[in-house]
Amino acid sequence: MQRTLCFIFLFFFSVLARAELTVEITQGVDQPTPVAVSPFAFTGVQALPEDVAQVISDDLYRSGMFKIMPRENMLSFPSDRSSLFFRDWRISGSDFIVIGRIKESEGQLVVAFELYDILKEEQILREEGIKADRSNLRAVGHYISDKVFEALTGVRGAFSTHIVYVTAKQLAPSKHSYRLMYADSDGHNAKEILNSKEPIMSPAWSRDGTKLAYVSFESGRPAIYIQYLLTGKREKVQSFRGLNGAPSWSPDGNQLALVLSKDGNPEIYVLDLQQRRLNRITHHFGIDTEPSWSPDGQSLIFTSDRGGQPQIYSIYLPSRDVTRLTFEGQYNARGRLTQDGRFLAMVHQSNGSFHIAVQDLRTGRLDLLTETFMDESPTIAPNGSIILYATQEGVRGVLSAVSLDGRVKFRLPSSDGDVREPAWSPFQ
Repeated sequence: MQRTLCFIFLFFFSVLARAELTVEITQGVDQPTPVAVSPFAFTGVQALPEDVAQVISDDLYRSGMFKIMPRENMLSFPSDRSSLFFRDWRISGSDFIVIGRIKESEGQLVVAFELYDILKEEQILREEGIKADRSNLRAVGHYISDKVFEALTGVRGAFSTHIVYVTAKQLAPSKHSYRLMYADSDGHNAKEILNSKEPIMSPAWSRDGTKLAYVSFESGRPAIYIQYLLTGKREKVQSFRGLNGAPSWSPDGNQLALVLSKDGNPEIYVLDLQQRRLNRITHHFGIDTEPSWSPDGQSLIFTSDRGGQPQIYSIYLPSRDVTRLTFEGQYNARGRLTQDGRFLAMVHQSNGSFHIAVQDLRTGRLDLLTETFMDESPTIAPNGSIILYATQEGVRGVLSAVSLDGRVKFRLPSSDGDVREPAWSPFQ
């Protein structure tokens, strides 16, 4: 029962600190595709604050699917077709090359890039007239990475998306400062959304990427808040007696699924945000928690111990029919679906440790993806390729990631302290 209660409240931090993240690749595909990214030529008055080609190189490398050619091994730095000699690049062993140019005119930056198949000597992508200023050059790099990634893999890139996560800083033996942080998908450009003396939990993105829902204990007990990212405005949604937790946005953004214990037992409810009407969804003496919407908005998946141990269930909202989804193992929790609805990521207990696993809902096959011992809070990239989760590294918490097939793994450790409760944004 103790572990069952833990999946409702993960009082998660002991010694925590600030939130800048770095990326460490720990495992990639067996035969990554060799790619060269030539430094972009720049015509302008002042030096650029960001190296766009390096951002692209780092993104592609971080995916684990590409082997990036070091600049020091390049024979030349082509920036257009006339300066690109395929014979030289074939000798280098690269299969593809990205080249580009940046020019500055009247304070405006204009970026162009091209992607070539070196072996076929063919152009794959070309785009000109990408406008930017000096403050958002990293965003331009992520945009180009998305285009290159999709062209070479057939999967939409997610480098331009964002993540949120929670950290805290120990101020005294029994005093902490908790922070809700917002950052690029690679951990750069971290910004503080909320600072509190009390715990912050369960951040969740709206489908349009403009709002967050989360749980804050700032009033001394759990309450659900909505944060408007563009304006900074926030509002309290619900604060009933007892548990108020685990908010999850409906696909249309008009409803929040949440967990309340106002009637004595933790149950799943759906709140209509426009009419402020609350609808109770589950009715069971077991603990029902961690709701998450299906992509079509017709069902909720949730964790329940109604069968004796925590397992993941689905409830079809029109009929309220409940279906058990997980059967392998004694503990499966925190279920999250890919956008196509086929794969279910979860926390799965195996040999006394908690790992990230994925289940194919068509075949029923369950695969363990991680080998660390205390993994939690999986969140899936909007393109379905990567699962981000929280885990332990020694005595501190870090964010780690694993591809849906388990072949690519990397870590995003904080430069100073623990990180928990990640949530990956939708495409924006």
